[in-house]
Amino acid sequence: MAEEKKVTVDEIEYAESELSEEAKVWINHVSSLEQKIKSASFNMLQLQGGHEFFLAKLRAELEVTE
Repeated sequence: MAEEKKVTVDEIEYAESELSEEAKVWINHVSSLEQKIKSASFNMLQLQGGHEFFLAKLRAELEVTE
């Protein structure tokens, strides 16, 4: 027998069967947004690293031309 899916919100565990259809929709939105936040944070880290790399290249080039 498969175990019922459970969801934890504010440290309270709920069985999926206990949730209203509306609550399930909100859970899906929250889960989707959490994933998007993680992805955006990862992208921001890459962008900041790229920015620093190209800024260092620019500074080095400006030193050569002075």
